[in-house]
Amino acid sequence: MRMGGENVVGYEREVEEEEEEREMEMVVAHGSPQQQMKLVVVGYALTSKKTKSFLQPKLVGLARNKGILFVAIDQSRPLSDQGPFDIVLHKLSGSKWSRILEDYRQTHPHVAVLDPPDAIQQVYNRQYMLEDVADLNLSDSYGKVGVPRQLVIEKDPSSISDAVDKAGLSLPLVAKPLVAKSHELSLAYDMASLQKLEPPLVLQEFINHGGVLFKVFIVGEAVKVVRRFSLPDVSKRELSNNAGVFHFPRVSCVAASAEEADLDPSVGELPPWPLLERLARELRRRLGLRLFNLDIIREHGTKDHYYVIDINYFPGYGKMPEYEHIFTDFLLSLMKQK
Repeated sequence: MRMGGENVVGYEREVEEEEEEREMEMVVAHGSPQQQMKLVVVGYALTSKKTKSFLQPKLVGLARNKGILFVAIDQSRPLSDQGPFDIVLHKLSGSKWSRILEDYRQTHPHVAVLDPPDAIQQVYNRQYMLEDVADLNLSDSYGKVGVPRQLVIEKDPSSISDAVDKAGLSLPLVAKPLVAKSHELSLAYDMASLQKLEPPLVLQEFINHGGVLFKVFIVGEAVKVVRRFSLPDVSKRELSNNAGVFHFPRVSCVAASAEEADLDPSVGELPPWPLLERLARELRRRLGLRLFNLDIIREHGTKDHYYVIDINYFPGYGKMPEYEHIFTDFLLSLMKQK
């Protein structure tokens, strides 16, 4: 059901009123006598849509029980005049907000900002998004992780065919917006149709993967993986018999969750846990991010050849199983690190 603007505003106001009812300190019993424990104050700057999907009542309630208070940041007021905050959680776009947040980080080094604006910008640009995965060149006894071959097209659709031919990319090709703030993608079956695409964009070779991808959620040091249905495989016969460009809203929304599906083990088996943990650990360090997810596929017909096809900052954690417990534990762990 689609919510109107008034309903969204009403929801946010309801969340904020619940938070404002809480005092900045609460009394917690530790045997006898009683001791006071200061609340962990998390200032959040999110869009209305993100606020609704992330700050669900179950998360807000669990956070309250653990001593965590979510407070909305008023974008019409100077950030330094608000709080005081222990943690700032954000997902807003625009250079103005990035400058505000960067200045705040410099003047409030004791506040954990999730995450640094400059680190976020790298994963918003698909030209550079997967560079760290490629540089990592992860390969061990559990498997090999790479990235699809890709080509950046900044302008002039008429030149795409020649650029693809020169780069030696194979059809079909996945076309994605260069700026990763849209999850829309297209699948191009033939060279002639490539000129119908609208740059700036990135073209990735499509890799058959059994129609299943693995969404790997990272929250600090915690890693959680779920299956999602994806685009179906494209056979050589289908490639020769089809032409044109097919558009999709987002690859993991082609169908519902694949968690309960009866899948062939060669397709549905999760990637080895040691491989995922190592990949997450390395990318946390290289990207400088603590809140992100990876879209990973296994090349169909192989047992251990994996590809990272996308990285998303502060993804839809509301769809991650047990996200309330994982996220609140993560926030508390940040306070212990101070």
